[in-house]
Amino acid sequence: MRALVRESRLSADMLVLPLFVCEGRGVRREVSSMPGVFNLSVEEAVIEARAAQQDGVRSVLLFGLPEHKDEIGSSAYDPDAPVQAATRAIKREVPGTLVITDVCLCEYTDHGHCGIMDGHDIVNDPTVEQLVRAALSHAKAGADIVAPSDMMDGRVGAIRTALDDGGFQQVAIMSYAAKYCSAFYGPFRDAAASAPKFGDRRSHQMDPANAEEALREVEQDIAEGADMVMVKPAAAYLDVIRRVKDTFGYPTAAYHVSGEYAMIKAAARNGWIDEKRAMMETLVGIRRAGADIIITYYAREAARSL
Repeated sequence: MRALVRESRLSADMLVLPLFVCEGRGVRREVSSMPGVFNLSVEEAVIEARAAQQDGVRSVLLFGLPEHKDEIGSSAYDPDAPVQAATRAIKREVPGTLVITDVCLCEYTDHGHCGIMDGHDIVNDPTVEQLVRAALSHAKAGADIVAPSDMMDGRVGAIRTALDDGGFQQVAIMSYAAKYCSAFYGPFRDAAASAPKFGDRRSHQMDPANAEEALREVEQDIAEGADMVMVKPAAAYLDVIRRVKDTFGYPTAAYHVSGEYAMIKAAARNGWIDEKRAMMETLVGIRRAGADIIITYYAREAARSL
């Protein structure tokens, strides 16, 4: 009877599995702060995408871990970089998998910031130019969706124009529209070696105290051509997810981030909580708040449970 009248339902179709793709061959290196999550070379990423598809998860989000980093993040648009190589390989070898690519510079800069620096300040417009190059490179490799996560002003419009002019009108944009300056990103920065060498990201990521600002940020990205919008993190920002969905009615993604994942893992390993129940309760809560798409490191485990 409870199942018959259940209001919020999860489906494997709405789950997206993030993958960290590195250079080399035969690499499957567990991230110490994220049990069950690995840095993967391209052929290992293909294996993981195929296994995810068999579990029912048909969408992956790729992050690149290049060996070469410089002050402008030039590896972000190298056609042979990990994300581009993995995109081609997954589209070729795991047909039916939707490939989303993260578009940012933090994994590619030697200073760890999301853009081009002038002293200790990020300069917006030169950063957007680099992001456009990266997005085009991902589209050429076969990405279905590009996902700019940098929070620079105007980048969605610039990417949409460049994609359209380049003949990639069918490539969609999933904008990290309301990305908060959060303490919950720590394990991700461990996995991607992307922690800032100095300063922080408060100049462009959002104040956790603000919700009205999130609506303005989302509205701006939609006006610039975003096809889907994202709230990140998820569990601490359920009210923002609800307001974004109710206000705009757009396909709304929520990123259940590394720190949120790691907390459940750590508590479960200490025997303090039931991991499977906590995982499902968290994901159902994100769904109940209004998310249509849930990006989570638990995607495969959740799909198997469903």
